[in-house]
Amino acid sequence: MGANISGSMVDRYEIGSPLKPRLGDIPESCAALVLALLDPPEICKLARVNRSFHGASSADFIWESKLPSNYIFIVEKVLRDTTLLNLQKKQLYAGLCRPNPFDAGRKEIWLDKNTGGVCLSISSKALNITGIDDRRYWTHISTEESRYPTVAYLQQIWWFQVDGEVEFGFPVGTYSLFFRLRLGKSSKRLGRRVCNSKHIHGWDIKPVRFQLTTSEGQSVESRCYLDNPGNWVLYRVGDFVVQNPNVFTNIKFSLTQIDCTHTKGGLCVDAALIYPTTVAKEIRSCS
Repeated sequence: MGANISGSMVDRYEIGSPLKPRLGDIPESCAALVLALLDPPEICKLARVNRSFHGASSADFIWESKLPSNYIFIVEKVLRDTTLLNLQKKQLYAGLCRPNPFDAGRKEIWLDKNTGGVCLSISSKALNITGIDDRRYWTHISTEESRYPTVAYLQQIWWFQVDGEVEFGFPVGTYSLFFRLRLGKSSKRLGRRVCNSKHIHGWDIKPVRFQLTTSEGQSVESRCYLDNPGNWVLYRVGDFVVQNPNVFTNIKFSLTQIDCTHTKGGLCVDAALIYPTTVAKEIRSCS
């Protein structure tokens, strides 16, 4: 009899017994409080653990805390689509992490999926490029290597100048601005991408100058030689700091090589890009 009682007690407390607390017994409300402390990728991983975490992972208060402080401005004033605000915050976050075009498709905005940081892209068609309408110097060529259908291609010019300007309500933080450039024009031959270096010249004689200024009085200038033919390169223009999210920050930036003692050519201008500096470090390390 004693043996039977002992065996019965063991059976009640063995693994899998309904009397033993399990991870799935955690209430969704408690699981949600845990998930709120994690980054978006970690939330998505834990959502696969069990039903409790899966249900909790959709809580609006979790994802609203991951959205940037200016997400309503982005939806209402930039994308001009207030129907997005009717979505669950998780769906809204996912939608904003995709490239969202605006300004007639000449610019894009998206959130970094890991941090919720705001990223911007300004296409070559939204930049002021000296001589862009003169086909002796510049052409717009189709490409599959850009966010945009075309990039600006320089055949040859004496005075090279690309200017850009953007005014935006950024969340508080430090941001980095880049130009995405490539020496040479690519094409496909027998299904493989090849680089045509026919027009590349002049960039090894004098460096180009990058400049960035903001409406808050910040200013950065740097110089470098363009190199690495055949590959898209992110050239860092500089960083700027946003301290007041309630005031629009105006950023002016440029890329110039205006020494008219020689011509330069064979350059593709894709876009200017703005990333939170922490995100930019990850991008540069992977490129």
